[in-house]
Amino acid sequence: MQFEVWAPLTGHVAMRLDGATYDMTRDPDRDGWWTAEAPAADGSRYGFLLDGEGPWPDPRGRRLPDGPDGLSAVVDVEALAPRPAPAPGTGLQDAVLYELHVGTFTPEGTFDAAAARLGHLTALGVTHVELMPVCSFAGRHGWGYDGVAPWAVHEPYGGPAGLARFTAAAHAAGLGVVLDVVHNHLGPSGNHLPAFGPYFTDTHHTPWGTAVNLDAPGSDEVRAYLLGSALAWLRDYGIDGLRLDAVHALADDRALTFLEELSAAVDDLAADTGRPLFLIAESDRCDPRTTTPRAAGGVGLHAQWNDDFHHALHCALTGESQAYYADFAAAPLAALAKTMTRAFFHDGTWSSFRGRTHGRPVDRRRTPAHRFLGYSQTHDQIGNRALGDRLSASLSPGLLACAATVTLTGPFVPMLFMGEDWGARTPWQYFTDHPDPELAEAVRSGRRREFAAHGWKAEEIPDPQDPATRDRSRLDWSEPEQAVHARLLDWYRTLVALRRTHPDLRDPDLAAVRVAHDEERRWLTFRRGEVRVVVNLSADPVTIALGRNGVRVLAAWEPLDRPGPDGRIHVPGESAAVLAP
Repeated sequence: MQFEVWAPLTGHVAMRLDGATYDMTRDPDRDGWWTAEAPAADGSRYGFLLDGEGPWPDPRGRRLPDGPDGLSAVVDVEALAPRPAPAPGTGLQDAVLYELHVGTFTPEGTFDAAAARLGHLTALGVTHVELMPVCSFAGRHGWGYDGVAPWAVHEPYGGPAGLARFTAAAHAAGLGVVLDVVHNHLGPSGNHLPAFGPYFTDTHHTPWGTAVNLDAPGSDEVRAYLLGSALAWLRDYGIDGLRLDAVHALADDRALTFLEELSAAVDDLAADTGRPLFLIAESDRCDPRTTTPRAAGGVGLHAQWNDDFHHALHCALTGESQAYYADFAAAPLAALAKTMTRAFFHDGTWSSFRGRTHGRPVDRRRTPAHRFLGYSQTHDQIGNRALGDRLSASLSPGLLACAATVTLTGPFVPMLFMGEDWGARTPWQYFTDHPDPELAEAVRSGRRREFAAHGWKAEEIPDPQDPATRDRSRLDWSEPEQAVHARLLDWYRTLVALRRTHPDLRDPDLAAVRVAHDEERRWLTFRRGEVRVVVNLSADPVTIALGRNGVRVLAAWEPLDRPGPDGRIHVPGESAAVLAP
């Protein structure tokens, strides 16, 4: 078997394989690369000695059985669990995504246990599962954003074979799989890439320290390293799309950016395989060029999360106005109406949170709505709160139903966060499992210091390192059987079904969306083609003039009559309805 590694700054490289040592030789055709032939089989343990130091795990290793500080294990990609070739899947225009964290989706916290719950998702009607990061990270439990091995699968979840089995099970159930990947930084513990070469550069600095090297000397190989890992998820595991974490933090001054290069490579792979592969960005820039096609001068990513929509909806539901919610809280229904018709709230407007103007307008006549994902809750918007409290911790079932209605019948690709569909009462808190006690204490004290600045007492902030914090964050699968949860779950299923059966609810034309609202009386109504949606966030019933009376009720959270001859409809408090001719 041939082994290879890029180590351009090293004078001598050897490989330790199953206890034996093999000298490696320079590749005459590739600068900085070393190769060796050695007998190995699936599961063989190996690592690299760099000028006598190590052995370190393979940067491109697929499996780390003992974690990031242990040796790599050979993985025969072809011998992974059989994967039925998925039929051409659902593109983003018709998608409904469900974000989940493998470690807390089930009590077991494994791929196999998550696969056993896929029936819940097919009954719900979603089209794709979006997995939070599954790359190997130090410790057993964590969110996954401290990954240190972009090619490896976290062993406690089930390793590469477990991920392959999960993807196969999802495809067999008719579900696509999206994977969250992190290219903007690596975790602080177990990161051995600097020993091999210039994977990082102090040319730029990010919130996590020195930047990943995308534009300094040696960056060609670093970009190829990240590009290869991204394509491997799609090609070797059958993943259908990637969510790219915080692309605004990718420091890249080259004319051809890494994101454009990745977009082109994924489009080529999609053409080769006949599968609708896609890339979804998380971006803080409010810049439509992120999803503008490359041929039109954009980066060419296929969609992006729309936090502006979330913030406006959150303020309308909760009345919160702290931090970045301040700009949306002044007139939250007006802010929501703007995001539903123009995508971004910040499109060149003043941002008090940033202390400057922010964003760029979306050309809504040329930009399809499925370039944006809409959601009322995500791992970030829950887990980065002091107590990790969901909307269900403070809102009535009626308001939760309103949130679902706006998200699932609105113009954007809907995304749900695990447990949202039944109003889960379990929090989703920030938890870590750093083996390094100094790092663990730094994370613990840093989080408490952060929230102390907002008035929280240190003892009120959950300790990220306490196993109980992770345990509290696991879903309680007895809840969906309880009456109050079952009713909300049935509402989510109804809305997803309506989106699937009514093409108007999937119409990508942003310019065709019409929204009316009353800020004081707290109601909002919008039109998607022939479908009308009415939402009353007030505790009191309201009367809304629809302007027509020839409509029927497709679905209603609370019973309501058809509009009268004057086209006025009476909507109960904290309720929503979907109407059609």
